[in-house]
Amino acid sequence: MYAIFLHAHQKIDKVAYRHLKAVGKESWFFPKFKNILYFEGNRGPDSTRLKKRQKVDQPWHFYDPFDDDDTDIHDLITGHFDGLVEALKQRDEIRSGFEAAWLAHTLVDGLTPAHHFPYEKELELLRGESRETRNGLLGRIYVKGIGPRESIRRSLQLIGPGGLLTNHALFEGGAYTIMIPLKLNRAKPSESDLRAIQKHGIVVMFERFAREIAVLDMYSSYLKKGWTPKLARNVRRELAPRMVLMVTLAWYAAQYAAEANTDPS
Repeated sequence: MYAIFLHAHQKIDKVAYRHLKAVGKESWFFPKFKNILYFEGNRGPDSTRLKKRQKVDQPWHFYDPFDDDDTDIHDLITGHFDGLVEALKQRDEIRSGFEAAWLAHTLVDGLTPAHHFPYEKELELLRGESRETRNGLLGRIYVKGIGPRESIRRSLQLIGPGGLLTNHALFEGGAYTIMIPLKLNRAKPSESDLRAIQKHGIVVMFERFAREIAVLDMYSSYLKKGWTPKLARNVRRELAPRMVLMVTLAWYAAQYAAEANTDPS
């Protein structure tokens, strides 16, 4: 399943990179694609090495698109965007590759329907604790109860058949499997898209796309009925194109900002 997640992020990045080259100026600097891919997988936010580490402030990509006070992911997006702009100004291949990869990963996770569902609220009810108390990989898959029997029962509600984490992973795996063969040529930004990202900024565009995806209730539908033809169509026609378009626009906006503020000397 982890390999599917990895391949999906790489696929979205690859198509977005192709579209970026088509809409940006040839003279504008952007890191080589291999340097973006370098910071995915075992060097990305989903890295098992990162999740195994104790007491690490790890990226949190869950988001309620209709809660104006839920801005944690906005801060992550803005931080990586600003870091990318600065790295592009310096024409730093490695740093810009890192920021481009982690920015894209954050945006894609934030648009994923399973990240919109009140997963974290249900998880906190199950655990009786906040996410800050979960350290290492074991702390993410083991739920401590009153005694061994209760601990096993609670842990199975998380990672057993039909568990919170199990459903989450199976939905993402299925959605990304549908995306893998898509060409996504229609996700190339239009002139109006490019004007919109320059006018409104990356966070506003992300919020708009996230809400457009959330109202389709894809994850709720999956939990009720599993994979259906309608749900698969929504992944192909609504979810995947918006993910690619959002990443392309974010990278384009960073390029645009870097070129506009680059010292000509």
